[in-house]
Amino acid sequence: MSNVNYNPDVLTCLANLSNDEVFTPPEVANSMLDLLPQELFTDPNTTFLDPCTKSGVFLREIVKRLIKGLASKIPNLQERLDHILHKQVFGIAITEITSLLARRSLYCSKYPSSKYSISLFDDVQGNVRFKRGEHAWKNGKCMCCGANENEYKRDEGLESHAYEFIHKYNLEEIFGVKFDVIIGNPPYQLNDGGNAASASPLYHLFVQQAIKLNPRYLTMIIPARWYAGGKGLDSFRSMMINQSHISKLVDIANSSDCFPGVNIAGGICYFLWERNYSGLCNVVNMVGGNEISACERSVGEFSYFVRNNTAISIIKKIQGQNEPSFADLVFSRNYFGLPTTILGSSEKGKAQVPVLTSKGLIYLDKNRLSDKKSILNDYKVIITYAMSGGNKPSQDGKYQILSTLKVLRPMEACTETYLILATFKEERQANNLVKYASTKFFRFLLLQALSSIHITKDKFCFVPSIDISKEWNDRLLFEKYQLTEGERELIESTIKPMEGE
Repeated sequence: MSNVNYNPDVLTCLANLSNDEVFTPPEVANSMLDLLPQELFTDPNTTFLDPCTKSGVFLREIVKRLIKGLASKIPNLQERLDHILHKQVFGIAITEITSLLARRSLYCSKYPSSKYSISLFDDVQGNVRFKRGEHAWKNGKCMCCGANENEYKRDEGLESHAYEFIHKYNLEEIFGVKFDVIIGNPPYQLNDGGNAASASPLYHLFVQQAIKLNPRYLTMIIPARWYAGGKGLDSFRSMMINQSHISKLVDIANSSDCFPGVNIAGGICYFLWERNYSGLCNVVNMVGGNEISACERSVGEFSYFVRNNTAISIIKKIQGQNEPSFADLVFSRNYFGLPTTILGSSEKGKAQVPVLTSKGLIYLDKNRLSDKKSILNDYKVIITYAMSGGNKPSQDGKYQILSTLKVLRPMEACTETYLILATFKEERQANNLVKYASTKFFRFLLLQALSSIHITKDKFCFVPSIDISKEWNDRLLFEKYQLTEGERELIESTIKPMEGE
């Protein structure tokens, strides 16, 4: 029998509709608002801006808190509403349709100048603005966001996705207001015209632009790829970890815990940036909607941001033994200079080399290979360049990370589909590395520097380079680095066995 009292929040339903535009569920919006000092909602002078509003959920939830918080200062409800909606709450919509949706959420009418609006404005937009923007084209790309001109140079009337907040230089002119709080869930990426479905991130541009406005508080929910990777995010990561204004960061490794039904490689985070704060960051790890760990620490302790609090103690124990980094052994991508799409013979001929591709074995003339370090005659341990599972946990919440972990024999090569971990003159040592790389210990440390699906040389920075003349397993490694039961349990519960084990 159906529940006759079932009355779902329409914005919760909307949040589950699509991967293209990630709408924020109301409970997530409220968790972000909870990060703010709550006295902000009792001050009739506090101003709020959502610079990338879609459903209007942040604006709506802010208004609900202000209605309650200002009750004693502005007793008349209509006067209170008018003051809040005209003087305190502002939004910039990312598209025309989301502007209508946001106004409907905020004013109960898509046109706040109509009789149906809960507070009357003189114009149809109220304080939720949408203005069709234009990209700044140069050499086929937008100088502001990197959009591809062939795809996004569109006729009037079509969405250009030239978001006003990151394309306008004088942002103060939009509303003529100095904002105390900037909050939002920005667009995550935009097609940049690269190979296949190549896309460039956008969310960092919204964060950077918001910081330029120098609000008292900034909180945004964004992909966590910036922790250790992401196309063009090196300077953004440096900015984020080399400051002391982030007072709290909530990390959600599995994006489905935050956005039901939406899978975002590398997970999600939201943070609180405070203009007048300087100190350690309270890093909170969330799993399945529950807080499992919280720790006061510096976000800039390492060159990459390590998301897991318990992993910090493991990394420090390893680094305390002053061993070389395994990253020093790993070769740069596409060492042999062979693209994934290369074609060759299906049968071996004279002076031809077996080459492993994503589709199987082909044969190429030796002179088509690049071999600057003369490793063709060595045993080569390789993995697939793309992370197994796409940097998303499986249903049991665990990661495998590595796939196609194997040894290429002398005079065998591979395309850029694969990454060469190390080379050896003896097959026994190569096999020992395969066993080491198969351990949960090795893969757990690699995971700490992975935030996208691609595994590159630098991502092995936390993995120690150890004596490979002997065989290693997790028990021996746990003992070697004197890991506690809790640390061992974290590794065991995070990493699944390699396929075939």
